[in-house]
Amino acid sequence: MTQAVRTVRPETVRAWVAGWVVSRQAPAPVEEPWGLRVDVGLPGHVARHILPNPDPATLRHLAETITTPGTWLKLCAPVGAVAPYLPEGWSIQAPEYMMTAPLKREPVRVPPEYTIAVTPRANVTVARLLTHDGEIASRGQIAIAGRYAVVDQVETAPAHRRRGLGRVVMMALSSAAATRTGLLVATPEGAALYGTLGWTHVTEVTAAVLR
Repeated sequence: MTQAVRTVRPETVRAWVAGWVVSRQAPAPVEEPWGLRVDVGLPGHVARHILPNPDPATLRHLAETITTPGTWLKLCAPVGAVAPYLPEGWSIQAPEYMMTAPLKREPVRVPPEYTIAVTPRANVTVARLLTHDGEIASRGQIAIAGRYAVVDQVETAPAHRRRGLGRVVMMALSSAAATRTGLLVATPEGAALYGTLGWTHVTEVTAAVLR
């Protein structure tokens, strides 16, 4: 690799993938020599290959042999460490960050102009902040995978940003899965918020898709 890479424990990545497929109602992951494969089966997201510690030889092999557009690579390494091994046709996405935190019950203080709805279903709990007109201002969900819980799809509508709603949603999700170890993969903006809530960095994640 051309850049120093922090080694990540494969079991941590497996736990994140296990929770992600529960959250997205995707097929169970398949073990591969290089990590895991999830056959998502959606337009533009046919499959994803998750590599906990990608090495140049494996990455070159995968990137050169995969031919189905809409196939994703999720690589637990910074972009500078993997980009040299991705040939033309692979589109590298904005950096992401895997993070973890011990989950606990949090006081959930909802701004007076919103109400909160926390809905459990099977192994997924969804938290939504609603306006008094019933509009979804912010939402997120958390999926249980053994002793882990994976936070997923946290988003705030543009008109309601910069009001601390993401923090409220995260506290509600933490309370819903208290005592488990939380995992998530965040955008740079999300990582900045989660860092203030006690989440710590595990590894940078580079995503690439075959167009």
